[in-house]
Amino acid sequence: MGLSTSILLTIALAPLVGCLLAGFLGKFIGRAGSHTVTILGVAISCALAFYVLYQLTLGGAPVYNQNLYTWFQIGHFSASVGFMVDRLTAMMLVVVSFVSLLVHLYTIGYMSDDPGYKRFFAYISLFTFSMFMLVMSNNFMQLFFGWEAVGLVSYLLIGFWYKKPTAIFANLKAFLVNRVGDFGFLLGIAGVLYFLGTMDYTTAFAAAPSLVGKTLQITANTHWDAATVVCICLFIGAMGKSAQVPLHVWLPDSMEGPTPISALIHAATMVTAGIFMVARMSPLFELSQTALSFIMVIGATTALFTGMIGIVQNDIKRVIAYSTLSQLGYMTVALGVSAYTGAVYHLMTHAFFKALLFLGAGSVIIAMHHEQDMRYMGGLGKHMKVTCFTMWIGSLALCGVPFFSGFYSKDAIIEAVGESHRWGAHYAYLCVLAGAFVTGLYTFRQMYLTFHGKERFTVVEHHGHAQLDDHHDHHEPGVLEHAPHESPWVVTVPLVLLAIPSLLVGFFTVGPMLFGNWFGNAIHIDEANNVMAEVGKDFHGAMALALEGFGQPPFFLVLAAFVITTYIYLFNPAMAGKIKSALKPLWTVLDNKYWVDNVYFAVFARGGVKLGQGFWKVADAGLIDGVMVNGSVSVVHRIAATVRRLQSGYLYHYAFAMIVGLIVLLGGYWLIGSGVAGQ
Repeated sequence: MGLSTSILLTIALAPLVGCLLAGFLGKFIGRAGSHTVTILGVAISCALAFYVLYQLTLGGAPVYNQNLYTWFQIGHFSASVGFMVDRLTAMMLVVVSFVSLLVHLYTIGYMSDDPGYKRFFAYISLFTFSMFMLVMSNNFMQLFFGWEAVGLVSYLLIGFWYKKPTAIFANLKAFLVNRVGDFGFLLGIAGVLYFLGTMDYTTAFAAAPSLVGKTLQITANTHWDAATVVCICLFIGAMGKSAQVPLHVWLPDSMEGPTPISALIHAATMVTAGIFMVARMSPLFELSQTALSFIMVIGATTALFTGMIGIVQNDIKRVIAYSTLSQLGYMTVALGVSAYTGAVYHLMTHAFFKALLFLGAGSVIIAMHHEQDMRYMGGLGKHMKVTCFTMWIGSLALCGVPFFSGFYSKDAIIEAVGESHRWGAHYAYLCVLAGAFVTGLYTFRQMYLTFHGKERFTVVEHHGHAQLDDHHDHHEPGVLEHAPHESPWVVTVPLVLLAIPSLLVGFFTVGPMLFGNWFGNAIHIDEANNVMAEVGKDFHGAMALALEGFGQPPFFLVLAAFVITTYIYLFNPAMAGKIKSALKPLWTVLDNKYWVDNVYFAVFARGGVKLGQGFWKVADAGLIDGVMVNGSVSVVHRIAATVRRLQSGYLYHYAFAMIVGLIVLLGGYWLIGSGVAGQ
């Protein structure tokens, strides 16, 4: 039994229908109607996504690859709208729809007092539709449509509170940085069309070996390998969407949006698009060792150095944001060593525990009356037992503690990098190994500052005071109007449902998905580059792998981080200040985020403004306004002023002019006649 077109269309379009109903009919169906139609749409997609996954794994259904209709045709070139659904797509559909469904449910509680309630549901439903179109596409043109659509909706959601200046700055920053990446991505797609003559995945991948030996002429004496140029351009797009150094600066600022969208962006939608795209394009990337080395080095740098920034953050959401940057770096490193299955497997496990951590942070923010600074928290564990327990599960999964889902995916990536002999692999291995220690430091620090130790807030009852919102000015730090308490069930139920896969999904899927051939032909790896096969030679089951993990270097690094943070933040809090003073130069570097944002602002933002002002002075004010507009006006004005003096309207002026003119005419005639006579 095959997959039907109607089922796949329903998966893609159900969230779009919910978005349109909530967006255009929200004032008629109300708040309850808006969240009902959008949740119903995503729920339908989620149920059908699980059905598609079942059919492709246990039902024996073949890969679906069909064009639904022709978008446009120019000569022999045509662009179609179609779906390609294999196991890679099915896994992405399940992850995106499941996380999105829980985010929708969570939003009912989190955004309950927000005046933009209906608009928010319309946006997140549109976000889900855009991601579906991206992962289900069977051609580069439709991929680019979904690619740009998730970028557009992320812009709308990051700046959801459009009256908040920092939110508008953040969404503009995300938009501009992603345009840089998207320009490279578009060049890569153009390269595919130029060299392979098609936009269809299947046709392009079949023709990919023809790229070998082809070059692109840059100058008269410079030729670059075609496969390398195309792959690096495509990856630049991934650098923007998946926030890799140096195009990572937008992702931490995306925290200015409401917490539910932070979870959706960081866990299952926009930032995973780049990882998915490179894995989907594996037949192309396997043709260029240079491009893969470039990807690996970029990912390793992101994994370690952005994670280190998370150690000094005090905003609970920004710690998790820098954690996302670091984990995306791990996925990118895996892509760079041809461990595509490891990358998408970590994408899956990370989606569950990262969504859990973000939604848990949102629960804490609700309890703290929208206070996000961890320095004014502490001791919340006894007030919020469900949130605390589930966030500990997510944290241990993030750190890669054996038996938790993150262990099976993250440690496999570290081992795969260790098995690689590609240029830059030694540097990458040191980065991902050190990253395990860094992950433990910022994760356990966050948990202790938030849920354990002494309470660092004061409760002052103010009856009848209006509830604060995220987008309103904060009250006095550390002063709460009511004692913190556990969030309502619409917030805690999604936490529990995300905690289950964060704990168990790795144990039950690591064998087939990571070390088996579960993805089939969806991912192509050259035999010489198959590092996951080398890692899999020592695989003897999920239980044995977890037990072996207790003796591996990543676990000892995480354990060291646990011991250090426990002593500092639980038993000797005063030491944190002493360490900060002792490491002030390093702390300053990390607190300023390596000054990358400052460089961008000084060179690109301010430089762009200065350049624009210079062009305005030279071209607009000088040439166009000064010469063409004002200059022509001035000439006309002077001619008109002269003519105006001559055309006075007095008869004797005209008579005098006629007499003078007659004298000049006769004089000229006489001079000409005299000259002729003289000859």
